[in-house]
Amino acid sequence: MKLAVFDFDSTLMDGETIDFLAEPLGLKDKVALITEMAMRGELDFFESLIMRVKLLEGLEDKKVNEICHNLPYMPGADETIKALKKDGYKVVVFSGGFRNATSYAKEILGFDADFSNILHSKNGRLTGLVGGEMMFSHSKGDMLKRLQAILGISIEDTLVVGDGANDLSMFKYAGTRIAFCAKDVLKKEANVIIEEKDLTKILEFI
Repeated sequence: MKLAVFDFDSTLMDGETIDFLAEPLGLKDKVALITEMAMRGELDFFESLIMRVKLLEGLEDKKVNEICHNLPYMPGADETIKALKKDGYKVVVFSGGFRNATSYAKEILGFDADFSNILHSKNGRLTGLVGGEMMFSHSKGDMLKRLQAILGISIEDTLVVGDGANDLSMFKYAGTRIAFCAKDVLKKEANVIIEEKDLTKILEFI
């Protein structure tokens, strides 16, 4: 058994979920600027997440799900996941984004599991609060170590794919570290760099 771990936003999905969620509130540009700074490693991920989710307060749950169920997936996402599973990989998603998006994508793209955060809501609207398994810059690395121990998978048999600073922690525990259309901070720690928006390109390095 081998393990492939993908980031979700700007990796399996073409864009940032939280930026899409901010759009109907007229806050996309403001949220996108904070997102960009966090992905470059210029802001602490936890602080940036709390700050951005607070701006979503009041957004209707049904609007959240409508947006999360219509996100644009990255070209080649479906084909790549199918090819990896055929080759014996367990395919998992780690996302600093939200379960509304990742759990739906799991049904569409067919990966094995997703670990992400939960947007809190009350009376059908977001409260501006968030919790979950992927809140911190170290969360993906911690979860990867746990999965490797549970599944008995070595670092050498682990592949990770990401684009931003909050993927750095999982890069430490993978033999194949793919920076996909990534920020410079992540490219420095990668042993594979892909600049084209086509996930099937990673199959050349398997």
